[in-house]
Parts: sequence; structure tokens; C-alpha cells
Amino acid sequence: MTAYLTRRTMQGCVLLALVLAGSLLSTNAAATTDARITHIEPLIGEGHLTMDLDASLKLSAVMLDAAERGVPLYFTLDVKITTPRWWWWDRPIVETSLTRRISYNTLTRQWRVATGDLFLPVASIKDAVAVLEKVRGWPVAPLDRFDRNVRYDGEVRIRLDTSHLARPLKLDARNRGDWSLTSSWAPFDFSIRKGEESK
Repeated sequence: MTAYLTRRTMQGCVLLALVLAGSLLSTNAAATTDARITHIEPLIGEGHLTMDLDASLKLSAVMLDAAERGVPLYFTLDVKITTPRWWWWDRPIVETSLTRRISYNTLTRQWRVATGDLFLPVASIKDAVAVLEKVRGWPVAPLDRFDRNVRYDGEVRIRLDTSHLARPLKLDARNRGDWSLTSSWAPFDFSIRKGEESK
């Protein structure tokens, strides 16, 4: 009886150690994943409000491994622009997104970064992430959405868009922090002075 209890106790300790080790590995993997918006510049040009953005992305080992096996990874930039109202909640003016994709062809061993049907070949996943981290001249909204000399507040974030993953990976993504990559909302503000719309 004593030997049986000792064996059961040892089995319980081993199981607990394995669970703790797994949770520590998961925590460490999540700690190596990071996304931040580092620079935001709203610009006026060709009848549109455009944006130049810089981000910092650090993908988890699980994401890198999946990409190297040919799983496309989608990254989405979300922008919200509002105007303040003293008597109510801020009035929403713009809510839009830009989605780009990293993919690897395991036969040709070529990396690509794509926006819609347009793609750019790159040498490595490191180069692909570097392309994702810079956005230039993104047309966010036509200028007729905005009044002149009015201050508008905005916020932008970047995230791994798991909605595009295959169903088995979606289920895995819901249960594992290794698939979680979303920056905080980064604030900005701007106003359009009279005459700028003609640039």
C-alpha cells in the first residue's frame, strides 16, 4: 500500500513538473513576441489623406516555423479617425484597414510580401518582416470626409490577422499565445488647413 502511494505521488509530481515546464515554455515564447507602432505621419496628397507608418514586429518561433513550412501569414493595419464632440462621444469619421501577406513557396524557396494582387519578392523572412514594418503613402480616406481647420484624432494598430488561417490553425491560434501578435493602439492627430487639399 505504501509503495503504491509512493508511486502515485511520484507520478503526480512528474505530471505537475511537465505541466509547469510547458507553461514556462509557452510564457517564454509569448514574451519573445512583440508588435509596436513606432512612427505615424498623416500626409495630404492627390485629394487623399495618406499615411506613412513604421512598426516593429517580433514574430514567435511558432509563426516563423509555420511560415517556413509554407503557411501564409496575414498582417492587418487598422486605422480609426474621429472628431471630438463636447456634448457626446467622439464622432467616427474613418475606419479602414490594410492587409498584407507574407508567404513562402517551398518548391521555389522564394519569399513574397503581397498587398492584394501585387507582390514583392524578398530574400528571407527577415526581409519580409522589414517590408511589413514600413508603410508609405497609404491612402486612408478622401479629403472630402474632413472639414478644414478642424482637429481630428486617430489611432492605429498592427496585428497578425488569424482570421485568414486554415481552420485547424485557427483553433490552435485561439488556444495558444504563440499566435497572438497585436500592438497597442497608437494615437495621432491632424488638421487640414485651407489650401492643402489642392496639393
